[in-house]
Amino acid sequence: MTSPGMDLRPEEAIAVLERTPAALAALLGGLPDAWLLASEGPDTFSPRDVIGHLIHGEETDWVPRLKIILEDGESVPFTPFDRFAFRTASEGKSTAELLDRFRTLRGESLREVARVRLDAATLSRTGTHPGLGRVTLGQLLAAWVVHDLGHVKQVVRAMARQYRDAVGPWREYLSILDRP
Repeated sequence: MTSPGMDLRPEEAIAVLERTPAALAALLGGLPDAWLLASEGPDTFSPRDVIGHLIHGEETDWVPRLKIILEDGESVPFTPFDRFAFRTASEGKSTAELLDRFRTLRGESLREVARVRLDAATLSRTGTHPGLGRVTLGQLLAAWVVHDLGHVKQVVRAMARQYRDAVGPWREYLSILDRP
């Protein structure tokens, strides 16, 4: 049993990252648009948006930043991440296509990560985030995992809210329906 604040264990982090595409495919694959396009209101992501956002992260964020840390350290800052850039790239693609693209890209990303020896020395190597400043490769890996988990939560929360009124008096027991 581990506790909050545990040290990063790369193999455990990767185990979560490996499962995210399948978890989202199981949850969202084949659902009607009413579920896939559900949101929590203006300026929030729908479940379909989350998939597009995760794809964009695979293409431009996680592994590219890992490579910058390994190749350039703090001398080359990370490229800023546009969290909404996925919108143009997702247009005209089915949700099934997006889920498949995410699965493929995540597999490629994790193959890249597998080529790196993730020992204590490597995890402590640093890079420069445009907004956060100095960060370690270990922090990048941990943030990637938490980012995935946060978006899985966001997907489930957006879907649950579609039945916010339909649950009637049970709402008081269903905390997922009332986003803080």
